[in-house]
Formats: sequence, C-alpha cells, structure tokens
Amino acid sequence: MGHARPHSPPRSGSPREESWQVYCGDVHVGTISERTGNPHDTEPWEWRCGFYPGSEPGECTSGTAETFDQTRADFEAAWRAFLSNRTEADFEAWRDQEAWTAEKYRRFDRGERMPPDWRPSP
Repeated sequence: MGHARPHSPPRSGSPREESWQVYCGDVHVGTISERTGNPHDTEPWEWRCGFYPGSEPGECTSGTAETFDQTRADFEAAWRAFLSNRTEADFEAWRDQEAWTAEKYRRFDRGERMPPDWRPSP
C-alpha cells in the first residue's frame, strides 16, 4: 500500500480557513484543518485519521495541536498505527461503499430505486 499524500480540496467557508483531505491512493484516509469558531485560547489545528467502512468503531482517531507542523506529525503517527492494522480488504470495503453510494444517488436522480442485491463491478 502506498503512503498517504495530501490533496487540497476546494475550500469551503472562510477564505482564511485551511483544510486538506489526505488520501492513500484513492481512499480518503483523513483530514488536517484549521479549526474555526472555537475560543481563541484553544488549539487552532485539528486532524482526523481513519476511514469507515474498513475499520472498527474506535479505530479512527483525531486530535488537536498548536501548530500545523505538530498537527501533521500527530496525524502521521496516527496514520502509521491505523495503517499497520489494515488489509487490502479494508480498503476495498471503503471503495465498495463509495461505489454503492454513488450509484444510489445516480439512481435517485433518475427516480429509480437501488436494487437490494447491487454490487460494484470488479
């Protein structure tokens, strides 16, 4: 499996807000972002690590930090721990759910229902 690499998605909200989605290949595995709307004396950065499905409840972690560099270091440590317990089947579970959800919305837009036995193409 590859290493996580940050991508900068289009920003939402305030133009000052910083946020990065982190991917491992095509799987969204976490986020690093500047916290907004919190009291000024709280840590301004946060991270979230993990994905579901493909993990058990409680395996996804998050935290806050004072600086971007510390946030990134904390995320990278959490990612190494999370990744050490993942298999390719875990990544496939996430991909299958993403495919199912995309198909559900395509059908919804056409006024169709999702067949109960639909599975993603291999």
